[in-house]
Amino acid sequence: MPDFARSTDPAVQAQLDRLTLLSPGADILGLERITRLLDRVGNPHLRLPPVLHVAGTNGKGSTCAFLRAALEAAGLRVHVYSSPHLVRFNERIRLAGTLIDDATLAPLLAEVLDAGGDIGASFFEVTTAAAFLAFARTPADACVIEVGLGGRLDATNVVPAPIATAIAQLGIDHQAFLGDTLPQIAREKAGIAKPGVPLVTMRYDAEIAAVVAATGSPVLAEGAAWNYAVEGDRLVYHDAKGTLATPLPALSGPHQPGNLALAIAMLRHQAALAIPDAAFAAAATGARWPARMQRLGNGTLTALLPQGTPVWLDGGHNAAAGTAIADTVAAVAADRSCHLVLGMLANKDPEGLLTPLAGRLASVTTVPIPGHAHHAPVELAALVRRLGVPLAGTAEDVPDALRGIAARLDGATPSAVLILGSLYLAGVVLEANGELPD
Repeated sequence: MPDFARSTDPAVQAQLDRLTLLSPGADILGLERITRLLDRVGNPHLRLPPVLHVAGTNGKGSTCAFLRAALEAAGLRVHVYSSPHLVRFNERIRLAGTLIDDATLAPLLAEVLDAGGDIGASFFEVTTAAAFLAFARTPADACVIEVGLGGRLDATNVVPAPIATAIAQLGIDHQAFLGDTLPQIAREKAGIAKPGVPLVTMRYDAEIAAVVAATGSPVLAEGAAWNYAVEGDRLVYHDAKGTLATPLPALSGPHQPGNLALAIAMLRHQAALAIPDAAFAAAATGARWPARMQRLGNGTLTALLPQGTPVWLDGGHNAAAGTAIADTVAAVAADRSCHLVLGMLANKDPEGLLTPLAGRLASVTTVPIPGHAHHAPVELAALVRRLGVPLAGTAEDVPDALRGIAARLDGATPSAVLILGSLYLAGVVLEANGELPD
């Protein structure tokens, strides 16, 4: 499915325009087209540096950020493939530590599009082929690859022999593609497992653990192969190799220590790359992952609010994210009233996201998401009121919402603002506030 890709570079935009016209679009998954496309461009997925492959409903992006930070702290050059982008398409492809530049991206996309014009490859499949082609041509020591959707039939799942795979937190999302139950979703996520390759997972209940074990790969689960605990201002990790301690993650949220521990477990259960313990400590404080409980800096949007009002941004959009965000709000805004700005895509479950949060909210302002099919703001506001938040209204866009919140603040009650509901909305916010991911 096209992801609202645009560029200020005319040559890149010309190729992105071609991407937006691709079929089959959103409703067909499978590996046949990506396999044919990669064959047309020389099978670059067979020539990648050592690959770390991460799936999950929530937390896989943060886990990848911790992996990258640890690998780079160890002095290694790292390719990263992630999705979606927030502001610029270039964010999806990081070459040896640096976002791909326009001069490299435009001909790369053209090469893949020209090669696969009759295959009917999707937006994500072309993007994946382009990333793998760039990775194969640019020297690096490791690849961190984030699954796009699911796992078993995701285009990234053509990599034959990663050095480790992982599954982060599981939750209900993308039901049309992955199923309506956690066991069904777990089966799809666990499809990235490869024979003989360590599959590192969070702690799951017995039913989910049995689904993962059925892959036949060596499963290294939290609680069995490794453990972690938060002790004061430290994360203490333990496995058969011993115990190490790191600072708590700089990324906000009580769920982030678990994502850091998952990344540590992946790297400690593979044999291709040597990672010193000091690199894990550096990853804890050095990892950055935009729009995941990110506190916005001074900019055009934050200036619309009274000075000193913290503004947090998160792209969470499902029930599991709602629970994690509610816990984070309780931690970072415990002494403040919280005002939510919300926009959600039409295929997402607003009630699942909002139910854990509703009791912590002083007000909600709903907004559209430019360029995407979204829940009507007036309908979202009505849902918010049904969930027990009496002050719920609509706005034309995020700036309009912030101006409305500012007009209601009395200056006596400390307040915070949370902008939530979609990574696409988050991208609009980051661009408007002058905080482009790099």
